[in-house]
Amino acid sequence: MNYAPLGTTGFNISPIVFGGNVFGWTLDEAESFKILDAFIDHGFDAIDTADVYSAWADGNSGGESETVLGNWFAARPGMRDKVKLFTKVGSDMGGDGQKGLGADWISAAINKSLSRLQTDYVDLYFSHWPDDSVTHAETLGAYDALLKSGKIRAIGASNYDETLLRAALDTSVSEGLPTYQVIQPEYNLYDRDALDGGLRELCLKKNIGVVTYFSLAAGFLSGKYRSKDDLAGRQRGGMVEKYLTERGMKLIDILEDVAALHNAKPAEVALAWLIARDGVTAPIASATSLSQVESFAKAAALSLTDEDMSRLTNA
Repeated sequence: MNYAPLGTTGFNISPIVFGGNVFGWTLDEAESFKILDAFIDHGFDAIDTADVYSAWADGNSGGESETVLGNWFAARPGMRDKVKLFTKVGSDMGGDGQKGLGADWISAAINKSLSRLQTDYVDLYFSHWPDDSVTHAETLGAYDALLKSGKIRAIGASNYDETLLRAALDTSVSEGLPTYQVIQPEYNLYDRDALDGGLRELCLKKNIGVVTYFSLAAGFLSGKYRSKDDLAGRQRGGMVEKYLTERGMKLIDILEDVAALHNAKPAEVALAWLIARDGVTAPIASATSLSQVESFAKAAALSLTDEDMSRLTNA
């Protein structure tokens, strides 16, 4: 398995990052442990979560995903050293002042995350959403303190556009503050506007790592959704419906054609396209079954031809 350098963080990551939003939501703790074990057994090593996961689920308030991961680390001595752990700060955690990218909240939030994760450091700490109520200097200054204390190893920005990222990078230079080394945009074969263009070129120029979320378009790129009837009873049905367009169906047809050439599944091809895409370090993808983790391994090993890449990119 080929590991990719994650910007200038000083560490490499496996070609697929596990999306931890499912822990404590669509997976209970016992099933989460099985999926995590399988993910590591297949040679992968990077896991992405956030403090707010999965507050949207009934009965949850945020922190559930980090708690499951922390319990898994505790139950697997030595596992923490094998994993590149990502988490995020900035989303609304429901309490007074418990959101955003202000220095006080970042300082408090990391301690809460570390407690739930049962670890003393996070490999990569993301600004989850932009916060125009504070300056880049305040946010980056808070991260500077966390880097110096050893609580985090590198910083990233999620959902930042080119303008915001460039402004943050300029502040890092002018103020002598840490630099965002990774971004996390929504990006997949269908949704490309958040990265393609100026942001992608900036990341290539500055050697900034890119890990993509919604890499399978909420499951649409698996090819199993072709009509609204297919969404009945699905937890992500509302997310998938927007893809049921003429363009979406054309893309699925091409995905299936390419998949047939490689004896692969459409989802495996969609992930392989991201892995091979210039400027993308690794896609984030979630799994709720062992067979889906097996598909991650097949996607990581899949070599698409130049013709395959062209057909998919131009779909």
